Amino acid sequence: MRIVKYIKISLILLIVSWTIIQCKKESNPNNNDSYQSYYEDGEEYTAGLNGTVFDASINAFNNQIPGLNDSDQSDFIVGNSFNRNNWVIAPSSTKQRDGLGPLYNALSCSGCHDLDGRGRPPYPGEKSTSLVVRLSQAGGLTGIHGQPLPLTDYGDQLNNKSIPDVDHEGEVIITYQESAGQYPDGTKYSLRIPKYTFTNGALSNALFSPRVAPKMAGPGFVDAIPDNSILANADEFDLNQDGISGKPNYVWDYFLNKKVLGKIGWKSNIPNVKNQVAHAFLNDIGITSTQFPEENLYGNQIINYGNLPNGGTPEISDYLLFQVYYYTTHLAMPARRDYKDNSVLKGKMLFNKIGCNKCHISTFTTSNHPEFPDLNNQKIHPYSDFLLHDMGPGLSDNRPDYDASGQEWRTSPLWGLGLVKVVNNHTFLLHDGRARNTEEAILWHAGEASTIKTLFMSLSKSEREAIIRFVESL
Repeated sequence: MRIVKYIKISLILLIVSWTIIQCKKESNPNNNDSYQSYYEDGEEYTAGLNGTVFDASINAFNNQIPGLNDSDQSDFIVGNSFNRNNWVIAPSSTKQRDGLGPLYNALSCSGCHDLDGRGRPPYPGEKSTSLVVRLSQAGGLTGIHGQPLPLTDYGDQLNNKSIPDVDHEGEVIITYQESAGQYPDGTKYSLRIPKYTFTNGALSNALFSPRVAPKMAGPGFVDAIPDNSILANADEFDLNQDGISGKPNYVWDYFLNKKVLGKIGWKSNIPNVKNQVAHAFLNDIGITSTQFPEENLYGNQIINYGNLPNGGTPEISDYLLFQVYYYTTHLAMPARRDYKDNSVLKGKMLFNKIGCNKCHISTFTTSNHPEFPDLNNQKIHPYSDFLLHDMGPGLSDNRPDYDASGQEWRTSPLWGLGLVKVVNNHTFLLHDGRARNTEEAILWHAGEASTIKTLFMSLSKSEREAIIRFVESL
């Protein structure tokens, strides 16, 4: 009897255990451990231990890096204030914030980078704010530093806003045509092809490049990547014959007064964050600085508006420019999400297998930042090589920018991509926001990426979804 009772109890325990295991399997379809070996220890720390915060909320992109002391936090707060709050027309009692325009695109940095996040193209009937249009002279003419030559009467950026009694330069109008396609497995898709026209007919013959404002978090750590780490991946003439020929862009540093490696911007056309901040104040808000002391007026604009009141010479002091620079470089990156999820790790495996990682390089180690040692020696995961690649005629803006041709673009860093929807309530991707989601961004790849895109398209639907899920976990 005792033996029978023991057997009954054992059977009951076995049934209970089996039931628990089955429930766990049903509640977690990704419990299979077959891809767990692809997890790399610490890869969730997107910008290293010093630069990563675990925040997947609407504020994911506007956190300070951990560990700032009281003095550094004060710099961060001041910089944030001058990044976030609006500038006003001079003269004003708000002396530190006057000098807006006379031509501009936004009232503040946050006007383009809402919550320090990513911009988007305008919706139908909406004025463009977080998409700007870079301009230059036809024929690819360049200046003394190799930079694109601005238009004689409109400069190098279309300013669609202006202070009272000043004529703005026009507005860009974007329309889209759908282009249908199909995967080898029969799944259909559609890409939208943008067409750009201008309300100002004088711009019809100019070279132009529409560019969406990128998220602000991250580039401080890019500044700290050693040049030789980036150049080690360059293969301009494709000597290894893998079809990928990453190319550096050398651009003018207005603080050092010499050409250096470009790391920032859609075409690596800006050397570093400090130059980017000064450029943006002038071109986007109309605020002069020591590096850019002249208002962004050209031709007849100088005659008509050159004597208007300004906010000082310069309009933003070196001290306040530094504070905004400090703020931008010390924005933390949000950590990875779902980094141990089996389907995400499967996507990571496939991402590498088909060769996406040839350009979207996962890992760098920062070296000595020229000004901020708290960014040094961090193992970061930006998923970019920061080099130029020919992406084919479909994505071409036909506008050279220093050494970048019209078809060449910097590999866009993928870190933080999955949180754009949370922070900015959209998923528009690529340099002009034409892609409505991650899948469309992949399908727009051509040129050097043609073979890899073909491999992506040949995968099963579940495999493609795994890659997309991995990219959106970054």
